[in-house]
Amino acid sequence: MQLFTLGFLHMINGFEDAPVLVKDFLSYMQTIKGKSINTVQVYLYDLRVFLRFIKLHKKLVPEDTDFDSIDISDVDENLLKSVTLSDLYSYMSFVSNSRSNSVYARARKVASLKSFYKYLTNKAKVLDVNPAQELESPKIIKRLPRYLNIEESKKLLSSVDGKFSARDYAILTLFLNCGLRLSELVGINLNNIKNNTLRVIGKGNKERVIPLNSACIEAINNYMKERPVEGVTDKNALFLSERRQRISKATVQHIVKKYIISAGLDPRRYSTHKLRHTAATLMYKYGHVDIRTLQKLLGHESIATTEIYTHLDDQQLQNAVESNPLANFNPAKR
Repeated sequence: MQLFTLGFLHMINGFEDAPVLVKDFLSYMQTIKGKSINTVQVYLYDLRVFLRFIKLHKKLVPEDTDFDSIDISDVDENLLKSVTLSDLYSYMSFVSNSRSNSVYARARKVASLKSFYKYLTNKAKVLDVNPAQELESPKIIKRLPRYLNIEESKKLLSSVDGKFSARDYAILTLFLNCGLRLSELVGINLNNIKNNTLRVIGKGNKERVIPLNSACIEAINNYMKERPVEGVTDKNALFLSERRQRISKATVQHIVKKYIISAGLDPRRYSTHKLRHTAATLMYKYGHVDIRTLQKLLGHESIATTEIYTHLDDQQLQNAVESNPLANFNPAKR
């Protein structure tokens, strides 16, 4: 049973070459599980690499075939049924050694395979046994997120100038005060702002409402005084590009990078997502926001994701050590 609608199909690069079962899986993830277009695109990419490997691994194509040219449109349930747990681990070895995938990329591919085979087993009822059920994900060492401190944040905001300064200042202010994702910011519509609150559509098309503080309200109001009205193609979009279209992710990334450099900060260390880290960290450290409230503000499905923002910085660690009652104990020498 093919579930796809033509409108959604056209938004996925490489969809035409996907096997029917993969198309149905992608449709299920988008329409039933509520996954975003970007997430579904990643699923397709991961499964395309996997299925090309399987055809090569099982000698269904000549060994010297160009990997990226392997056709997967003919993959059927018989081939998918033939895949074993051993095949899956061979694939993980392949992406690690032959394609130099990082631990994060490999973990994502494991997640994609688990979701796909769970669908084939439990929903499509194509398989009796799920070979990916016992597939383990590589261990990821959690790193403390990078963020700007208060002074660096103020320096970034103070660096804004130029023809579109009101727009750019509002963008940075929303990032630093609301902890928005890049996709959430570019997707803001005028009617999403009401009664000093902002309604955003986050991952999985989940909606949340974020209260706007005075800095955000003032920045938006100042921008609205200069926001173009005539010749606008998307009249409901809050942030517009120079061409009077809804601003793109790439443009916002360029804007943030420009001011990161202007503020004397390292653009290799900081990005739009690091501004989200910054907002979360500053709210937790200085706003005394509890973990559950922070989870709701950031739109995290799992509390475990939010916990990475509750890290202690080096000064806090130093203060904690110094607060030990034995910190200044120095017994007299005997």
